[in-house]
Amino acid sequence: MTEAQIAGFRARLAAMLTDLQAQSAHSAEDRRAVALDQQSVGRLSRMDAMQRQAMAKATQARRTASESRIRAALARIDAGEFGYCTECGEEIAAKRLDLDPTVPTCIACAR
Repeated sequence: MTEAQIAGFRARLAAMLTDLQAQSAHSAEDRRAVALDQQSVGRLSRMDAMQRQAMAKATQARRTASESRIRAALARIDAGEFGYCTECGEEIAAKRLDLDPTVPTCIACAR
C-alpha cells in the first residue's frame, strides 16, 4: 500500500471520528435522565421520553464502538500495520478496506 493511500485512509478515518463525535455531542440532550414530574408530563409522554432516551443511549453505544474501531485502525496506521490482517498477517483486500477502513481482519479470518 502506498503512502498516499495510507494518508487517504488516515484522513477518512479522522473525518469519520470527527463526525461521530459531533453526532454524540448533538444527541447529548436525548440521553439525559427523564424527569418524572407528573404535573408537567403525562404518563404516555413520559414513556415516550424514556423510549427516546433508551434509543439515544443504544445509538451512543454503537457510536462508542465505532470510535473504538476507528481509533484502533489509526493506531495500526501509526504502527505501520494498517492493511494487514491482525489474525494471520496477510494483506487485507483493497476493496474490503475501501468499504470499511476499520476492518482488522481479512475475509478468510473474518469467517
